[in-house]
Amino acid sequence: MANTTIGSSIVIEGEITSQEAVVVQGTVKGKIETSQSVFVENSATVEADVTGESVEVSGNVTGNVDAQTRVEIKAEGSMVGDVKSPRILIADGARYKGSIDMGQ
Repeated sequence: MANTTIGSSIVIEGEITSQEAVVVQGTVKGKIETSQSVFVENSATVEADVTGESVEVSGNVTGNVDAQTRVEIKAEGSMVGDVKSPRILIADGARYKGSIDMGQ
């Protein structure tokens, strides 16, 4: 499977739309939308609404997240925003502030 990777030295302001998994190592401000997974790595800062099949947060996310299958906030991850997903995993040590909508 191919990935769209935003490298650690890259800053993007705007909208990312992809049919591939998106790996963020740098900074994104705006919106991320993909039909695949989104990975926010340790070095990343995302100030954006994120939509994907699944979303994994190891870095910092400020914005709302909408995932079709699951959202996982790793121990080193930090997120401020609302989550909409049928499953959410928040690891011990992770930081989260927002509301959770797991549907019906």
